[in-house]
Amino acid sequence: MICQDILHGELKPGQKLVVADLKDRYNVGASPIREALVQLSWSKYVKLEPQKGCWVAPVCENELRDLYESLRVVAPVLLKKAIACGNENWELEVLTAYHKLSRAQNLDTTPDWTEWEERHTHFHTTLLAGAEARNMFDFFRDLANQIKRYRYFALSQHQGNKHSLFDIEEHEMIMKLALAKNSEEAARLLDSHLDSSMKMIESAIQAA
Repeated sequence: MICQDILHGELKPGQKLVVADLKDRYNVGASPIREALVQLSWSKYVKLEPQKGCWVAPVCENELRDLYESLRVVAPVLLKKAIACGNENWELEVLTAYHKLSRAQNLDTTPDWTEWEERHTHFHTTLLAGAEARNMFDFFRDLANQIKRYRYFALSQHQGNKHSLFDIEEHEMIMKLALAKNSEEAARLLDSHLDSSMKMIESAIQAA
């Protein structure tokens, strides 16, 4: 519950989190609240300081760049490994994940951007899951989870121009290159896609 409210901006970056207030907000006891806050601090959604208290983690351009620089190191390597190791089941899962993502972005209607974001995460995770590199994949998932908070923040800042934040055509091209076993070009486009995403989120932080 706390995590979702952080993602959706109900609890804003830098906001003080008081256990008594959260108990009333969610109608649960203090112990589950404290446990949730500790877990959220592990994923860096929450900042804990002994004797001082707890806050929603701020959004920071330096942290954003650090996260994306790390992601741009690991994700292209994972993609190349996934292309080399991926079997028919992986190919089918990638196709299915892309199809679900494309269905979430219908330009003729008002899209559900929360659903888009969940499907977007699923697409990228599925794309790289074919790699036989468990530790590297776990590192990717940890980075993606931290970046998720920044992506949701950017969504909240792009109310009138969300389509520019997410490019379905890029995802389609990455998918096609991966399924065609063109690992070098797929990795290059994925790296470019991640760089563009970082810059658009950076713009949202600067505009806030």
